[in-house]
Amino acid sequence: MIAIYPGSFDPITNGHLDIIERCAKKFDKVIVAVSVNLNKKSAFTIEERVDMIRELLVDSENIEVDSFQGLLVDYTKNKGADVIIRGLRAVSDYEYEMQMSMYNKELYPDIETLFLVARGNYSYLSSSIVKEVAYYGGDITRFVPPSIEEKISAKLKGGL
Repeated sequence: MIAIYPGSFDPITNGHLDIIERCAKKFDKVIVAVSVNLNKKSAFTIEERVDMIRELLVDSENIEVDSFQGLLVDYTKNKGADVIIRGLRAVSDYEYEMQMSMYNKELYPDIETLFLVARGNYSYLSSSIVKEVAYYGGDITRFVPPSIEEKISAKLKGGL
């Protein structure tokens, strides 16, 4: 069974990695699909985000990192995936994610969406908050892997 875990991952956080690792134990293949989100101004290019994730997951045998633009259901069909994985941090995430899952199901009836609840220590964590804390000089070491922290620091020197 193939699962797709889509997101902007700008940047990837320990919460994202937790979801990926949990999925890798349950599915034959997990595709981490980095997407272009037209509603967000990205700090990192899509290529940078893919490279960062690949670097972190280099030793993972059943995880593929890819990127896409366009409809998630089209990408899902093209990859032959069975499941879309969505992480939920809070009840507020559920309303949006439920709408999206119903929309995807309408467009592609064979797809299922699986919601994974974030572990308590990641329930408040988002890429946006990580960037904001880093921008103002706060400590983000608990939120992202060390190599990602270095890349965020280097990016901030050039200004987000």
